[in-house]
Amino acid sequence: MFHKEGYKIIIASTLLVGLGFILLENFVSINWLNKLLAAVLLVFYVIILQFFRNPKRNTPINDNHIIAPVDGKVVVIEEVMENEYFKDKRLQVSIFMSPLNVHVTRYATSGEVKFSKYHPGKYLVAWHPKASEENERTTIVVKNNVFGEVLYRQIAGALAKRIVNYAEPKMQVIQGEDAGFIKFGSRVDLFLPLNAKINVKLDDKVKGGEQVIASL
Repeated sequence: MFHKEGYKIIIASTLLVGLGFILLENFVSINWLNKLLAAVLLVFYVIILQFFRNPKRNTPINDNHIIAPVDGKVVVIEEVMENEYFKDKRLQVSIFMSPLNVHVTRYATSGEVKFSKYHPGKYLVAWHPKASEENERTTIVVKNNVFGEVLYRQIAGALAKRIVNYAEPKMQVIQGEDAGFIKFGSRVDLFLPLNAKINVKLDDKVKGGEQVIASL
């Protein structure tokens, strides 16, 4: 199953790879070179397909839990000042996605979308300390019955050139549902209340839509 954001790219890639095989068959007569180029085309196609995969996840809906919004590795757990929306201290949990991870963003909690804003910006590598404030990004706040307002930020990286965000103010969203996509990128930051209990550690690999990363 593939994400809808990848349909156009998958169709275009299928046509290009098909054309490439036709050209190889008709114009590259050297056997070893023909096979090498065919293998390169096939690897390229498989990478595109796996990048846009959208596996079904079974989300244990629970207002007392914050689930991982994306697949990836936990790279930040710290108390920080959140300056865009809360303007006070929060617990930040950041998850980095490699090109091999599923890049679907899922709602970390159910509730009402209170804020959603897109910011154009730079394309620093996703683990850069200033990426959260200077890169292309979207900031979304969902009000949860238990946690109050929870902020998550989709951040583009050095390869990412487009962030897709479905959250709009006043929407009612459900934990684990599709919240967007980061094409060829990169990182999601969560900003939680200081009294939240963090259930993951640095360098943990987390599974979006299923794994509980914080609770109250």
